[in-house]
Amino acid sequence: MSKVIAIANQKGGVGKTTTAVNLGIGLANAGKKVLLVDCDAQGSLTESLGYQNPDRLDVTLSTLMQRTIEERIILKSDGILHHDEGVDVVPANIELSGMETALVNIMSRERVLKNYIDYVKDNYDYVLIDCTPSLGMLTINALVAADEVIIPVQAHYLSAKGLEQLITTVGKVKRQINPSLKIGGILMTMVDRRTNYSKDISRVIRSNFSKHVTIYKTEIPLSIKAAETSAVGKSIYSYDKNGKAADAYKEFTKEVLDGGKERDKHKSEHIR
Repeated sequence: MSKVIAIANQKGGVGKTTTAVNLGIGLANAGKKVLLVDCDAQGSLTESLGYQNPDRLDVTLSTLMQRTIEERIILKSDGILHHDEGVDVVPANIELSGMETALVNIMSRERVLKNYIDYVKDNYDYVLIDCTPSLGMLTINALVAADEVIIPVQAHYLSAKGLEQLITTVGKVKRQINPSLKIGGILMTMVDRRTNYSKDISRVIRSNFSKHVTIYKTEIPLSIKAAETSAVGKSIYSYDKNGKAADAYKEFTKEVLDGGKERDKHKSEHIR
């Protein structure tokens, strides 16, 4: 059975796209079939995988969602790109910003992305959705389509502050639309272990949230190499395979594959 994971945080710059790319390719390296879905009109995931001109693509997520709304025929291969590190990609571009607005007037508007993903997901072990940095209709669509959500959080005060709002939103979606949704875990990113500030933020998040939400044991270190990968269209494994960030993403991928067996005992089904 395919597992659909939304990677979400309403704050930008916390490592969502980097996490989506490196988790996705990490899972592919482990022999899994993976589809990455770019659900952000900025097209960051698309560009990070080497497609530097997403606005020139004929078929993107916006196209596929529009066809789903209109109940038009979609081939399972339509719009899907193939990256040379073993993952498939549904790209996005600026047209997706229009879809955000259009969804407001659509019947069953929260389920459009789910309907598309349900159609194609049987070809994959994992579908990862890279969400837009907001709590708008596209993110709600991603949460409705997902089995679980991974929340990357930068070791920074402002990132930590927005966690409660996101967890509240996930709880509402779980109660009202998608009762099977759970939080897979919070992933600490851009952690600079050389500073007490970064250590303190990590400690506060673990202390305040671990009672109800799983916190991944792995922490992704602050890494210039990881930031550079988006410019070269490669994963951290290909760009800097012996670096600390590559090692961290390998360990994080193992945690995701474990499905929480080796994580903290507290489970995210306790969302309130």
